[in-house]
Amino acid sequence: MAAAPPADAAVHETKSIGSDDYSLSRVPRDKRFGFWSMLLQWLAQSGSISQFTLGATIGVGMTFGNAFLAFTLGAVILEVVIFAIGLAGMREGLATPMLTRWVGFGRNGSALVSFVIAVSLVGWFGVQNTIFGNSVSALVGGPSWMWCVIAGIAITALVIFGFKYMANFAKIVTPLFFAMVAWSVINTLKDHSFSDLIHSPPPGDTIPLAVAATAIAGGYMTGAIVSPEMTRYNRKGSHVFLQSASSMILSEYIVGLTGVLLGHLVKSNEVSHIVLSTSGAFGVIVVLMSTAKINDWNLYGSSLGVVNFFQVVFGKRVHRGAVTIVLGIAGTLLSAVGIMTHFTEFLTILGVAIPPIGGIIVAEYWVVKKMRKPLDDTRESETLPKSSPTWVPMSIAIWIAAFCVGKFYDGGIPALNSLATAFVLYSVLGLLGWVKPYGTSTLDDEGGEDNAAPDARTSTPVGAA
Repeated sequence: MAAAPPADAAVHETKSIGSDDYSLSRVPRDKRFGFWSMLLQWLAQSGSISQFTLGATIGVGMTFGNAFLAFTLGAVILEVVIFAIGLAGMREGLATPMLTRWVGFGRNGSALVSFVIAVSLVGWFGVQNTIFGNSVSALVGGPSWMWCVIAGIAITALVIFGFKYMANFAKIVTPLFFAMVAWSVINTLKDHSFSDLIHSPPPGDTIPLAVAATAIAGGYMTGAIVSPEMTRYNRKGSHVFLQSASSMILSEYIVGLTGVLLGHLVKSNEVSHIVLSTSGAFGVIVVLMSTAKINDWNLYGSSLGVVNFFQVVFGKRVHRGAVTIVLGIAGTLLSAVGIMTHFTEFLTILGVAIPPIGGIIVAEYWVVKKMRKPLDDTRESETLPKSSPTWVPMSIAIWIAAFCVGKFYDGGIPALNSLATAFVLYSVLGLLGWVKPYGTSTLDDEGGEDNAAPDARTSTPVGAA
């Protein structure tokens, strides 16, 4: 009988398909990134053609002033959620799927959260790829599905190797994208009156403020909920706030409102060609790279969710790199077959289904604080608690109730309604002692968590920048 391969060989084999990036453990403090590296990661999330398209879509149906108000409401909602959840991720060094085991949902509930988030992020992966494929196809020719496949393969290849490579990629892409966009937009608007565009009436059917704010906040709400995937690499809470706020200002007030002006100018939401047509082959390359920089986080967050889902449901630890390959193929196929045709419907559902997760996390971690004590006890040692609650049925009931409020109540902003409902219900019921976990699951029963083992830290080489 052949001898079993040594442990080092197994680790080497695992590393050959990319980095696992602490998918089921805390990120050690000595593996965190510096302020400027993380800032570029955040700003990179602001640079996408889809944000211009969203701004133009809103601009077609709103005055500039109302669009400004809609982006303000959306940005405030997002920043509050991002900071409250992102700060928890920074303190614990945990991604959202793992965080929810001790913050509101329990072990089995975290699997459900992971599944919903993973599906949503793969959908966004398809949306971004479709926008790129259609835009490049219209500019340089060739079928859009071909460009979708090219972009999908490139993004998947990047994400396989994890956070360190994604951070290095951001340092290249972010400055190039915004320099190119600034040149294209200025070149387009220089012969038009800026004042006339601001005061011009909306060229299309009126869009209600609540609908616009929901599209803005709901469209990035999944990103807000999974912000710990990024902030777990932060060193300070002040960095989380400054970086996320900078990203909101850039994406909503600069990119989004520029899209509004372009929508007023061409009287359509088809504005991507403006950026691409004035930039030539270089512009196509930069937009491809910026699409990759947005979509790498969609794919990255989805992979972390699937890893947690498989360990909880099947008791198997799957490597994040291998999961990335499978999800990348799935997302690329979704974009190639035209998921973008359901863009509006996708945003609407996302805008009310995902926010309650954030409301529950914030309520438990910062208000109720009854399930997070094991995290407090193990934070300094940078290990995970030996056990977690199995189920928290009341959290699932609150999630469903909050979704129904956001979906079926006509007043206010649906994304905010569902978020606030979940936060208030969990806070009140939790403080009254009605939110109770049932059962206890130990990490040893879940397929071998390499939680506290010393070599767990060295198996995923993510260096601080």
